[in-house]
Amino acid sequence: MTQVSRTLLTEAQTMALAAIAATAATPRPSGETRDEHVARIVGGIWLQLHDPSIDTGGTWRLAWLGLTPDNANMACIVRNHDGSNQFAVVVRGTVDSPVDMMEDLDVGTLVPFTAAGSAAPVAVSAGAMAAFTEIANARGFIGGTPTEEAPEGEAPVGKVLVGKVPVGESGRPGPALPSRVTLREALAALLAAAPSTPRPVVHVTGHSLGGCVATMLAPYLQAQDWAPSEPQFGLVTFAAPTAGPLDFAQFVDGGPWTPFVTCTNYYDLVPRAWSDLALAKTWYPKGQGPVANTEVGILLDEIDLLRKGNVYVQPDAGTVALNQDYGNHDPGLVEKTTADYLGQVAHQHANSTYLDLLGGTPVLAGPVVTAVDPTFGTGDTPVLVHGTGFTPGSVLDFGTIPCADWSVDPSGTLISATAPAGVGIVDVRVTNDLGTSPAVPLGRFAYDGPAPLVVGGVEPPRSREGKQVTVRGSGFVADRTTVRFKDTAGTGVMVQSATELTVTVPSKGLMPETVDITVAVGVTASPTAPEDEFTYEDL
Repeated sequence: MTQVSRTLLTEAQTMALAAIAATAATPRPSGETRDEHVARIVGGIWLQLHDPSIDTGGTWRLAWLGLTPDNANMACIVRNHDGSNQFAVVVRGTVDSPVDMMEDLDVGTLVPFTAAGSAAPVAVSAGAMAAFTEIANARGFIGGTPTEEAPEGEAPVGKVLVGKVPVGESGRPGPALPSRVTLREALAALLAAAPSTPRPVVHVTGHSLGGCVATMLAPYLQAQDWAPSEPQFGLVTFAAPTAGPLDFAQFVDGGPWTPFVTCTNYYDLVPRAWSDLALAKTWYPKGQGPVANTEVGILLDEIDLLRKGNVYVQPDAGTVALNQDYGNHDPGLVEKTTADYLGQVAHQHANSTYLDLLGGTPVLAGPVVTAVDPTFGTGDTPVLVHGTGFTPGSVLDFGTIPCADWSVDPSGTLISATAPAGVGIVDVRVTNDLGTSPAVPLGRFAYDGPAPLVVGGVEPPRSREGKQVTVRGSGFVADRTTVRFKDTAGTGVMVQSATELTVTVPSKGLMPETVDITVAVGVTASPTAPEDEFTYEDL
């Protein structure tokens, strides 16, 4: 990869900033105002920027944060307090799945990129232009001054968002500004307050859609008048889909960026949108990953049709794609199924995967719920919530209902709670400043029962017909439970408990090599997921 000066951010450090920008990306399930959500994002970013164990070294501070009204886009400005006079404009990536992001982005229409500052007109996709416009016009808060930071160990929720202009390293205050300002206004204030030497460096970066928008923000910011400051702009992107055709790519490539780096995982689908999606039909390496089946091929063709014949080209800093040997992959997602393929796509695109490929240290992880026990009850049922990343400052929601009676075990892996009053089947989720736990099948709670019917695992996941396997999950009922391997019924079903049963593998017949195991109780059946997959081994 391109080598950069030791005085500038490394790729791993820049990727850490991009990963931190995804902190607390989604609102709390039980509801929070936009300002409350912004405050939680700020608290989570503050915690991570102050963490000396990750690649950013604890020397960076949040200076501005702008969140669009619909939470679709977010950007922030951070600055280094180690005397290097470096800033970073970081754009958050999509908060949805990679496939959803590609489907939602409008790439069938090209529009002029009027903010580029180029001598000749250049074009970008209408979707990329919409995302850029939202970020460029978002009005966020100027952060607090270095002397106004919260005491060590306290997150500055309500303190960072003070609406004041930061004081630079030299102590010179910036110009007076309103409390809510645009990214350009905030950066102007920061640069005006910064010392003139060493020359200020502004890194523009982002992961995924954030990287795509960064390729537009960098030329936009470069074209502005920053007098008396003369900042040096860098452009570093990770996993970025293409914003425009050849004229845009050439314009970006010709920019005065130092550093200029484009980092892509060879097996990441998103950077190949919208220039090289066809290659993904040949993935993944034989014997190590999920092969693109017919359904995946059709899905990729449908996604590619969204560009309506427009020819997109990636800006290219001349870097080599990462992970060409497929050394980093999820070994639990290797079967020839659409679910495994899309799961591997998500793994290859993840912030954590890019950090690992760059030799970086993982950033702080948000809470994860793995299971609840019991999975059904009433509004006063004692419930144990199992998982990781639980903190005393966490909050617990049963669907959209906040839980008032709960406590966190010191291990951070268990919450003891009393279910709040509610109706229906809800996802139990934990939220803190780092984010909200994803909804998981075994993390559902059914009011008034019966327990949600879920397959959470198969042991062994690979075997032969006539062999016995164990199925674990929720909602199994003795004498009323049947098991199907895709379309064929298993035999010898023995329900050991509400969470475990055994079944004999039926003949494969004409079924695919890998099938979903479905458990039914009466007319109710378990949903399909990668956890229920079973693979037939050759006799």
